[in-house]
Amino acid sequence: MVAGTSSSAGKSTIVAAICRILAKRGYEVAPFKAQNMSLNSFVTKNGKEIAFAQAYQAFAAGIEPDERMNPILLKPKGNFVSQLVVMGEVVGDVSYIDYLKLEWLKDVVMRAYEELASEFEIIVIEGAGGFAEINLFERDIPNIFVARFAKPKIVIVGDIDRGGVFASLYGTYMLLPSDVRELVKGFIINKLRGRKELLDDGIRKIEEICGVKVLGVLPYLEINLPSEDSLNLEEWKGNGPVKILKLPRMSNYTDFESVRNVCHFSKDLSGDFEVLIVPGSKDTVADLAYLKTLEDEIRAIAGKKPIIGICGGYQMLGKEIIDHGVEHGFLRVKGLGLLDAFTEFRSYKKITKQVVKKVTGDAVILEEIRGQKVWGYEIHKGITKASRPVLEDDGCVSDDGMVWGTYLHGIFWNKNLIEALGNYLGLKIEFREDWAERLAEEFEKNINLSFLFEY
Repeated sequence: MVAGTSSSAGKSTIVAAICRILAKRGYEVAPFKAQNMSLNSFVTKNGKEIAFAQAYQAFAAGIEPDERMNPILLKPKGNFVSQLVVMGEVVGDVSYIDYLKLEWLKDVVMRAYEELASEFEIIVIEGAGGFAEINLFERDIPNIFVARFAKPKIVIVGDIDRGGVFASLYGTYMLLPSDVRELVKGFIINKLRGRKELLDDGIRKIEEICGVKVLGVLPYLEINLPSEDSLNLEEWKGNGPVKILKLPRMSNYTDFESVRNVCHFSKDLSGDFEVLIVPGSKDTVADLAYLKTLEDEIRAIAGKKPIIGICGGYQMLGKEIIDHGVEHGFLRVKGLGLLDAFTEFRSYKKITKQVVKKVTGDAVILEEIRGQKVWGYEIHKGITKASRPVLEDDGCVSDDGMVWGTYLHGIFWNKNLIEALGNYLGLKIEFREDWAERLAEEFEKNINLSFLFEY
């Protein structure tokens, strides 16, 4: 079990590294995170929705993602309310206080874990947030509850980039209930930007006072790894030529991790850019209101620079959205009207599926790969009717080809599309298909694996 002193300490990527290393050594290994709170999600081959982090951990292990790897997914909607997804299916919206009362979820978690454990030799568990939230111990499903019934070997990860790493490791360890503390076998210090030898005295001291070995120090890696949660947006740097509008309720920004070195997020249209992307949204109607504050500026660049909408962004670029009481009561609102597309929300149940589509529309960037296939996955409630589809029956493109939209999340993970985007920009965009391999190499180089994997 990989636990953290805080959110975004690097738990997700470390689990992925361990999964890759064990898989390469011939073990049948699977990731597991009982509960994840994230707007970055993925759809399995059987149409189940899980957190994106568990999907890429599964790929690192060389297996297909499975809803049992993330039995509970909370997708925040604001005002302390989240959409609750259990075993890949939407249950409904729930407040944080009411969620804490759902004791039946513990049985779901135990059953999912036990089924995976019966099929795989090793399960690598990821904790959630900070491991020592003493106000939540009796209700902490992904950390304390899982640790108590699975009784795993636990490693606590501290993020030195935040500062105070030794205090956070010590405090986390000492605040744990005694039965859980006994399971802790090591510490890992993550995201070091400086010289490792400067930590030696601190490492000796923390090992002495806690009686727990520091297994190693991982450097801050300049690898475009899939993000753990929304905190990782702070790590997106640069002013690349592809601008992604940072919508207030943006979801699935992991769509753009593969082209991260040419992208930047912005809440406005200032600065230089060559391509504008309107990303997915957890609340399309609400984010459309925000987008309309930029409507004049968006219309001014339409026809001059490519504008691309993904999922909710695609819906907003259309002419109209009608909500038949699914999200906000009955509403009929005008979109930006850049695409001849009309969207209706008639059912709370989402469409969740993986798809492979052929590029059929005459859209800028896509025209270079017309006739080729792209892979992606759909997660949406609305049904859209469009006059000029761009990917067989999906999406829409404007008459001049400069504005297009699609429901396909993950479309920018296709090598052919990344190359087409790079050619349009006149840049070479590195396509790292196997980022997990590089991560595993760094992990093997810096972590005491013989101690970690000793059973």
